[in-house]
Amino acid sequence: MMMKDLLRTSDLSIDDLHMLLDLSSELKANPLKHHGLLTGSTVVLYFAKPSTRTRFSFETAVARLGGIPSSVDSHDLQIGRGETLEDTAMAISRYASAFVIRTYADDDVKLVAERATIPVINALTDGHHPMQSLADLLTLKEKWGTFEGRKLAYVGAFNNVLNSLIEAAAMAGVSITAATPQAYGPDPLVVAKAKAIAKQTGATIELTTDPYQAVWEADAVYTDTWFSMGDSEAERAKLFGELTPYRVTQGLMSDLP
Repeated sequence: MMMKDLLRTSDLSIDDLHMLLDLSSELKANPLKHHGLLTGSTVVLYFAKPSTRTRFSFETAVARLGGIPSSVDSHDLQIGRGETLEDTAMAISRYASAFVIRTYADDDVKLVAERATIPVINALTDGHHPMQSLADLLTLKEKWGTFEGRKLAYVGAFNNVLNSLIEAAAMAGVSITAATPQAYGPDPLVVAKAKAIAKQTGATIELTTDPYQAVWEADAVYTDTWFSMGDSEAERAKLFGELTPYRVTQGLMSDLP
């Protein structure tokens, strides 16, 4: 059965992942190679959360494929006037060829995908950021040449970026060790899924609260912003206290062999 939607990285098959990375390299070298693929097609880009890089990346990609990007937020749609997400998804399906959505709740994206008859792509939710994980893997592949035998370290909070990164690493066969504070630890369902995938690729998934253990013998070290849009001042203060030991500093990096 052909995949319709991309809501989390593990919606892809392992073959899909490598095909997308190869295609991304191809298009990075020649951005207009497949111009015309979306000629006459509209792609709706719905951003309930503000965005700079993700928005312009999608708008540029759609334009380079010959399509028409239509960027909207809740103020542009009837969602702001009481129309349900389900009705919006069905309406947009009549006009557009794909629906890209950046919002808060993962359940909202799932609901849109269930009702839409066109492909739905998650451009970021509270739980997942599949586009980021694919871009990160492409960068690592460009630097490393191959994923074989590589180890990635992550230091910081367990968040949507790390959820997707762990799935992506497992699929690519990259071993990953994530160091996170006890209070901001992993989603056990995401970890279980990633470990199941890793059994197929030979990767390992390790979790620790010790950033020095995570970076030991790593080929790359990854971190992410501490704060998310919508965090209260109290939550930011708590995060700052918990995550201060998880900064990627010269001291941490000097501990690498």
